[in-house]
Amino acid sequence: MAAAAMTPLPVVHAAQLQDAPPQRCWLVEQLWARAAVGVLAGAPKLGKTWLGLDLALSVASATPCLDTFAVHDPGTVLLYLAEDAAPAIKARLTGLCRHRGLELQRVPLWLLAVPTLRLDLDTDQRRLYDTLATLRPRLLLLDPFVRLHSAALNENDAGDVSALLAYLRGLQRTFDLALVVVHHTRKNGRPGGAGENVRGSGDFIAWLDSGLHLHRQQDRLLLTVQHRAAPAPAALSLRLHSGDPDGDTHLEVVDPPATPPAPSLDLEAEVLATLGQQPLTRAQLRARLRVRNQRLGATLARLAQAGHIARQQDQWVIPVPTPTVHRERNGGDGADTL
Repeated sequence: MAAAAMTPLPVVHAAQLQDAPPQRCWLVEQLWARAAVGVLAGAPKLGKTWLGLDLALSVASATPCLDTFAVHDPGTVLLYLAEDAAPAIKARLTGLCRHRGLELQRVPLWLLAVPTLRLDLDTDQRRLYDTLATLRPRLLLLDPFVRLHSAALNENDAGDVSALLAYLRGLQRTFDLALVVVHHTRKNGRPGGAGENVRGSGDFIAWLDSGLHLHRQQDRLLLTVQHRAAPAPAALSLRLHSGDPDGDTHLEVVDPPATPPAPSLDLEAEVLATLGQQPLTRAQLRARLRVRNQRLGATLARLAQAGHIARQQDQWVIPVPTPTVHRERNGGDGADTL
């Protein structure tokens, strides 16, 4: 019996592949490539969830990640946080929004409202696929990997892990989204790329396009970045800022990377021109003007002292001038005219 005729697989010549616009190479500049899959890794209690929420809020709101790294491809974000209660998640996000001058209800940030998600099971794979088809997010963040599979999956088995990672890669390609998996690192792992220290199978190294790795070095919290197709920035020193009574807790860069100088040396003029278009928070101003936080703070203080700008809640604005009253005398009658 002759074999049934098979339809050949489609092919395309290499020269006909679509070019990627240079400005669309990044989801978050220097930290995460556009539509990249990868891991956010670190030991327990190092701030992985804080960094994941900061990244997610940045993409959803088009505000700089860690108040430093610009978002180039903002959009809807979908989260699955398996180890945090809903009130705790909302409190963290509310504080992050307060720090950036945002209203949480206006940010396109959605969470999977399910108690468990087992992506090695066909049913949960189909449900997540259908959810992504409906929501079409720009970023999917899953936290943590250990809660994404059933007990039958062995994290040290390359076959088990590669099958799950292949499913996630398929989601990325189908929906053109970035995908971040939060995962733990091995004990006593060496500081370096995220994939090299991820607990379990080494398949993560081959799978990831971008990776973020948190680790301690003496009394410092360091963030190391890894990319498949771009140079990595120098390691960043971070700290968790939690000194505000209103719950404004957030990660911040201790020594921000150097940025190109503004086109004009007159930063005061740049600030006034920018605020003349719309009110902005300090973080938004810093992102637009690409200036160090200390220099911007000194400039804002000078302009405010001179009355050229004013602060309204979390935003800086140019105040509306008060009409001046001119007094004119007409035949001894003192009439006030504007």
